[in-house]
Amino acid sequence: MAEKHIVVQGAMCKCQFGQAPDKLKVLTHQKEYANDKDASKKLIVTTKEIGGATFEKNTFGNCTKNGGPPPPCKIMVTEWTDFYDKVQLSNGGFIIVENSKAICAVAGTPCIEIIDHGQRAEASQQNFKNANPDVQQQINPLVDAEEMRKEEKNEDDPSDDF
Repeated sequence: MAEKHIVVQGAMCKCQFGQAPDKLKVLTHQKEYANDKDASKKLIVTTKEIGGATFEKNTFGNCTKNGGPPPPCKIMVTEWTDFYDKVQLSNGGFIIVENSKAICAVAGTPCIEIIDHGQRAEASQQNFKNANPDVQQQINPLVDAEEMRKEEKNEDDPSDDF
């Protein structure tokens, strides 16, 4: 089974009956984060993100589900399918993963899918310390990684302050 990404706040979703994507919001907890070194932006999306205020704009454009001149979409998530049910978070919800789908009250089917899980790599000082110096030199030949490591050690050494 292939590895699936956890969906986080800011993930992009689309509806098969809509015309524009929208970003997910997490309103049910302020506790569990993923892919966020400062634990301040990337809240984990759970099955408790239902109702009418689950998205930033709360619309996918016009809804073509009912034909005719398409009325404006008003997102109303009633439940999530294909979520990760082995972990339950503090809000009582289960983790949404990138292949999960949401059921909209208007369509009555799992028509809302995740097109971008929202996770982004964030480089930190620890990444620099763990990186192979030879690889760093090949990627960025204008920077002397060994010299930067020496400068960093000198800044961290309190005996240098006297």
